[in-house]
Amino acid sequence: MGQKSVRGEGTRPRVQHAGQLGWDESLYGEEADGEKSSGQQPSGDGPSGPEESGPQKQTSPDGGGHRRGRPRKRVKKKGKRRILRWVASTLALLILGTAGAGYLYYQHLNANIRKGDRSAGGSNAKKTEANADGETPLNILLIGSDSRNTPENLKLGGSKESVGAQPLADVQMLLHVSADRKSASVVSIPRDTRVDIPECTDEKTKKKIPATNTLINESLSGGAGCVLDTWEKLTGVYIDHWMMVDFAGVVAMSDAVGGAEVCVKENVYDGPKPNVPGGSHLRLKAGTTTVKGEQALQWLRTRHAFESDLGRSKAQHMYLNSVIRNLKKQNAFTDTGRIMHLAETATKSLQVSREIGTVKKLYDLSMELKGIPMERINMLTMPRIEDPKDKDHVLPQPGAADTLWSMLRDDKPLDKKDDAPAKTEDKGPAATPAGSLAVTVVNGTSGDGSASTPKRATTVKDTLKNKGFFKAEASDTRGSATTTTLTYPKSAGAQGKADAMSVAKAMELPSSAVKVSADVSTLTLTVGSDWRTGATYPKKAQDNADPLKDVENVNGANDKECMDVYKPYRW
Repeated sequence: MGQKSVRGEGTRPRVQHAGQLGWDESLYGEEADGEKSSGQQPSGDGPSGPEESGPQKQTSPDGGGHRRGRPRKRVKKKGKRRILRWVASTLALLILGTAGAGYLYYQHLNANIRKGDRSAGGSNAKKTEANADGETPLNILLIGSDSRNTPENLKLGGSKESVGAQPLADVQMLLHVSADRKSASVVSIPRDTRVDIPECTDEKTKKKIPATNTLINESLSGGAGCVLDTWEKLTGVYIDHWMMVDFAGVVAMSDAVGGAEVCVKENVYDGPKPNVPGGSHLRLKAGTTTVKGEQALQWLRTRHAFESDLGRSKAQHMYLNSVIRNLKKQNAFTDTGRIMHLAETATKSLQVSREIGTVKKLYDLSMELKGIPMERINMLTMPRIEDPKDKDHVLPQPGAADTLWSMLRDDKPLDKKDDAPAKTEDKGPAATPAGSLAVTVVNGTSGDGSASTPKRATTVKDTLKNKGFFKAEASDTRGSATTTTLTYPKSAGAQGKADAMSVAKAMELPSSAVKVSADVSTLTLTVGSDWRTGATYPKKAQDNADPLKDVENVNGANDKECMDVYKPYRW
């Protein structure tokens, strides 16, 4: 693809429908299924009320008699009534017409949205329990397809030989929003990561795709739901929704949000080289540039000039952070005009999992994200090691990647600002005295797949009794948990939460370990595989298991990030 001008600057024709955005129909199991509206026009009845009928009495020719003025008075009142009725009818038609137009536009936006099943049949991760306040985290998988199976997408990247090929999910990011909606994390997995892909059922063909061990970007062969299943199998993190976009969708969305500021330390041109064909054709001068339209797509696709897929992930994180900062500065979450424009473009550009496949649900989703401060948004790439089978591929780094997945499952922020031991809350009811609290201890130390630690529930029960919780008991039933949790009954309400927090404080558990559930009848402490020894909960993971060490961690508030350019691609 040769160098092209940046699209979206100056006047740009409105996108008319999803086909013109370059949507690859092979990615969808069905057509857009927005409801069709049908209704009747409001009736335009004339002024109501019967006319006076009957013989009219005649007045004298000379105008005498008191009855001459009365008919005129009735005519005057009837005239006023006709005017008022006409105005009322007109206003009613206008109001109903406007409401009807709004409803039709809403249905138009809904009809734009392309939907697919959340899972492809290979998912078995469990949704995270609600925290002590009954709140649950939100996990959304963001997928970028490299499909060239439409003229628009082919024009933006690739060769004619790539038409008809199975699309790959070259961009995969998990957006994790904390249960209290105070922080968010974005984790990318490089496209050349070798993983186990579970058996999936293709949503369109209904054919079963056998399980395999290969690169994660091939998981899109079973549709977006198969990508989600692959992530859940790898991480154990329950994923609520997915969103997918292709080349043309990126261009349209970039124009709609007004682009984003990016930075390179040297002049860059990501063009073909003698032994390295292809390239995104990104050409920028050193310094900060606002990219949008096709140039934004080039930035997001650049790999060689940023040295690797890992460099590309960092560049993508920089771009996303810049977009979010711009939207916040523009008040895009509250500006009705901006919201309508973004809604029009987003509903044509995105494919989403079915449960968020309406304008209202997508809008509600965006409102959940708007209050998160930029300094509490962190983006990074999965810790990884070289694949011994192929030096050009990677594997999740043992220890560090496992810790990262555990943090996401347990709703711990990547900046660790909220990862502190629980404190007894000042507000609400006082905790029940320790000696009166019944606590059931469950041995769940087999959660990591290893054998359970013998008598672990008994050991922790004895520790609780030593701390004054004399009614603590060890359960004969074994559980399975990778991380330790302290659950209180939902029916116990605020009192149950206060009691649980007092136990957590005594055992030095972090507040994130406290959960609420309708499935327990008493305070239940499930000792996970993360707490096999010791009287109190272990403080911190070792440095060699730190998921934030030696990775490309980009904080949302940092607007000074600048990409290094690999020397062969400088000019």
